[in-house]
Amino acid sequence: MTERLGIIGGSGVYRIDDLEDAKWVAIDTPWGPSSDEILTGTLAGTPMAFLPRHGRGHVHSPTTVPYRANIDAMKRLGVTDIVSVSACGSFREHMAPGDFVIVDQFIDRTTLRDTSFFGTGCVAHVSLAHPVCDRLRGLARKAAEGLGVTLHDGGTYLAMEGPQFSSMAESRMFREVWGADVIGMTNMPEARLAREAEICYATVAMITDYDSWHPDHGSVDITEIIRVLGANADAAAGLVRSLAGAGAVPHAPCPHGCDRALDHAIMTLPERRDPELVARLDAVAGRVLG
Repeated sequence: MTERLGIIGGSGVYRIDDLEDAKWVAIDTPWGPSSDEILTGTLAGTPMAFLPRHGRGHVHSPTTVPYRANIDAMKRLGVTDIVSVSACGSFREHMAPGDFVIVDQFIDRTTLRDTSFFGTGCVAHVSLAHPVCDRLRGLARKAAEGLGVTLHDGGTYLAMEGPQFSSMAESRMFREVWGADVIGMTNMPEARLAREAEICYATVAMITDYDSWHPDHGSVDITEIIRVLGANADAAAGLVRSLAGAGAVPHAPCPHGCDRALDHAIMTLPERRDPELVARLDAVAGRVLG
């Protein structure tokens, strides 16, 4: 299978420029259509696949993003590494709008989304103790170092359901009690599903605001978010170009076991597995289901 570097672009990141042999392709998945067609091509000699998470024109809310279809489509294209480039709010004074955070942990507060490829008829449990691939996170950190932005190595991303922003009470609780560093609406269940699909995953969070906890900033202002997103656009493009040249792929095997996450995860006995569900898992879990 061809190894590709996958980029999932969040708010404000809807395409990659400078791809050679660029084309938008539609991938059929058993989980329905992905958020949009996927832009494929080559950059700095690296096969690439880019997916705008919300679709071109920003048509999907955080809740309605088809996360399972997105990850399945990436897997079918031969993607072995996914870097999410995502807008977020900050819970830390020193993590200011315009800064980038190389996330290493998640807290999942989403409630309305399909969080697994598996279920009745084929049960699996994968480890999420370390939901971000350290190897890929290191490459993302290195790629971001020359962008001219303030970079923070490590941080906990709290994923909320949305689409509304936090109340002040929620924001203060997430910051002061739960110890989260940044907040967004989309990287869960994306990171969970990438692990189930045995794809290395990392997140670069682009800070746009201070959420609602900050006494000098008040409520989140969408117009200010859009302004900061625009200012970050060039840095995000530079990150992708740098990643393409940093040797993210190929790798075999992943030193942290991301590409073998299903080795001991399937609980359902072969004779009790639902054939229909097993058929839907052909790309995600075909390596272990046969």
